[in-house]
Amino acid sequence: MSNCGGITVIDGSNVRGAADVSLPDHFSSAITGAQVIELAESKVTGCLPGISLPESLKLPALESVGVSDAVSFSITEFDQERALQKIKDYISAIADRLDVDPLVVSILDGSTPRLYLEDEDDFAMLAENLFTDLDVEDKGKLKKKEIQTALDQMGMEMGIPPPSELPLLNDILKKNGAEGEEEVGQAQFAYILQPILQEIVDNLSKKPVVIVHNVKVASGARIRKLLENEKQLDDVTEKIWQYQHEVSGHQQGSTKSIRTYLEKFGKELGLPSPEVDESAPLYDLAFDVATKGEIGKDEFRELVKRILDSFAQQLNANPVFFEPEE
Repeated sequence: MSNCGGITVIDGSNVRGAADVSLPDHFSSAITGAQVIELAESKVTGCLPGISLPESLKLPALESVGVSDAVSFSITEFDQERALQKIKDYISAIADRLDVDPLVVSILDGSTPRLYLEDEDDFAMLAENLFTDLDVEDKGKLKKKEIQTALDQMGMEMGIPPPSELPLLNDILKKNGAEGEEEVGQAQFAYILQPILQEIVDNLSKKPVVIVHNVKVASGARIRKLLENEKQLDDVTEKIWQYQHEVSGHQQGSTKSIRTYLEKFGKELGLPSPEVDESAPLYDLAFDVATKGEIGKDEFRELVKRILDSFAQQLNANPVFFEPEE
């Protein structure tokens, strides 16, 4: 699990350790497929920060371990040895899926707004900026109910969850008088805001809110797995080699042909599209390691490997986030 500017990326490394599992003592000799799934998923969920496994993750993982019909599998009985192996296989399959398609979440535990509350000057600046932004008519006054708007404006980037994820928010606002049409100046605005933020922080520290984002991330995990598998690397190299022959007719490899292929088909390897803003320097840096001119097939394979390794290192240090395709 890596943290990138308040965003947490959950990949296979977070759950792979859950495969080191044993069966509870109370289980009988016959264990159903439903129990296998329940045990495996409970182990994985215990490794995640307060979120449930999405169906889009579970179904492909089950299919990859040979479960095409979950209903039939759930009523199938296994002895303890086979059940335990099925559990381990399913957990490993979930970890593999997370390597391919990590979850991107925000864990709102109160730590960010707490920083402002712990420093008097920082809080004063925060309250002043919020007040100024909301006082669009420059009257020097805001309605008390606009405290809610201030919290919305702080948003997840500053550790404040949306109202739908914080059921106690209305009670907190009411308790601290942040309601109604009465107008207040900047000092009173800050005076009302401070205890409200403190209560939000206290609640989040007891029960963090986890938001799963509908975004994709290129973290280099898929490329690293590819580089660890010589056969898969050979297959990819052969595809690129054949592609350049079909497109250009050249009998030698080149840096240009590799870049052309990866810009067009790199998504299959876990690369972000070059059309994503953050990707342009990523591609330029990756191809800095490239050999100039045309080369033979053996050198070509090593060149592909060096370029992919550069991508993997860059994405591991600076993951690229992008919107999923429609």
